[in-house]
Amino acid sequence: EYAQLETEEARKEIEILNEEIIDTQKELVFKLGAIAEARSKETGMHVKRVAEYSKLFALYSGISKEEAEIIKMASPMHDIGKVAIPDQILNKPAKFTDEEFELMKSHAQMGYEMLKFSKKTILKTASIIAHEHQEKYDGTGYPRALKGEEIHIYGRITAIADVFDALGSKRCYKDAWEDEQIFAFVQEQRGKHFDPILVDVFFDHLDEFLTIRDTFKEPE
Repeated sequence: EYAQLETEEARKEIEILNEEIIDTQKELVFKLGAIAEARSKETGMHVKRVAEYSKLFALYSGISKEEAEIIKMASPMHDIGKVAIPDQILNKPAKFTDEEFELMKSHAQMGYEMLKFSKKTILKTASIIAHEHQEKYDGTGYPRALKGEEIHIYGRITAIADVFDALGSKRCYKDAWEDEQIFAFVQEQRGKHFDPILVDVFFDHLDEFLTIRDTFKEPE
């Protein structure tokens, strides 16, 4: 009886410790993602919105709640490789030269290299997202020019979530787009940049995506 109680107590303590480890991972992942964004003059809110959009895309793609939650936790790391890109390129308000663009593109591979050895689920997921969020459904993306289903679903999800948010945000090189422009672009890129199924999910549940956008607005 006593031994059973002790075992139960130990099990509870281990559970609490595991929770704490997961919470620490979550916090670190989010903070690191926010650091990458801050260097390119973006806000933590961009990271937050992309995370929420990614979870929504995942759920409506038939991914389990648990896995969708992991995608949400990992997605803030999509641009972590940008910490290796020099400031003058990262924040250049004009068009990149070919050399600069090649260097900028290297952030996807670099992000993957930073994370690929981790055995932790959140960081393993983050390594896939960092590696594949710039791939395009038609095979014209980078770094590996993967096509269609060759791109991991995590990469396909983060691609559309990230682009949708970036288009609606002001950046050093562009103004925010109007909604009509954004919707037309997403539709036009169905099967080109974006997975057609995810484009359909986006328009079928548009009100939910816009609610997320309104909930996590930029601070005035």
